[in-house]
Amino acid sequence: MSETKTDKPQAEPRSAYKVFRTITTRWMDNDAYGHVNNVVYYSWFDTAVNAYLIEQGVLDIHHGETIGLVIETQCNYFSSLAFPQTVEAGIRVARLGSSSVRYEVGLFAQGEPLTAAKGHFIHVYVNQKTRRPTPLPLDLKTVLETLV
Repeated sequence: MSETKTDKPQAEPRSAYKVFRTITTRWMDNDAYGHVNNVVYYSWFDTAVNAYLIEQGVLDIHHGETIGLVIETQCNYFSSLAFPQTVEAGIRVARLGSSSVRYEVGLFAQGEPLTAAKGHFIHVYVNQKTRRPTPLPLDLKTVLETLV
């Protein structure tokens, strides 16, 4: 559901995403303007995707041989979020390569039908020691295929 360079980004419905994760805002997430600061959204992207992969048993951040490194990230904002709102992060996979994955995340105010923000990041999966690209492990690829 990615736009081309000439399309204006649009908010998306919940049905555009495969799985959801609840994220609680914190007092410190708000900035001087009374809403969640833009840098926090990127943290939520990481939290939603990595927590999901850990829960699925396909990411071991302490002892795993394969890790994902972010090589690209982007976000579009449609409406403000602020503490003490609860955020629901929708996750999908837009592209599944041999060693890379484009994750897309939609952030919704709890119960709202359209994204307050949406974005993506690309992980290149590498060997934890050598930091060289490595094929996606089969168990990880199997989980990710359900999000395409």
